Amino acid sequence: MIVVPVKEGENIEKALKKFKRKFERTGIVKELRRRQQFDKPSVTKRLMKEHAVYVQKLHQVED
Repeated sequence: MIVVPVKEGENIEKALKKFKRKFERTGIVKELRRRQQFDKPSVTKRLMKEHAVYVQKLHQVED
């Protein structure tokens, strides 16, 4: 459960902004979107490999 303490005289918009930031950091929305569709394990593995190759190339260019 996300708790956002609101100080005396604090603006509601500011408290809402804090709540949205905390909610975004939890990753709930990302998880829900990911679970909406089933991906075969082979597809997930392939995507992870492609991402690893991409990151490795970025690191090699950096050096």
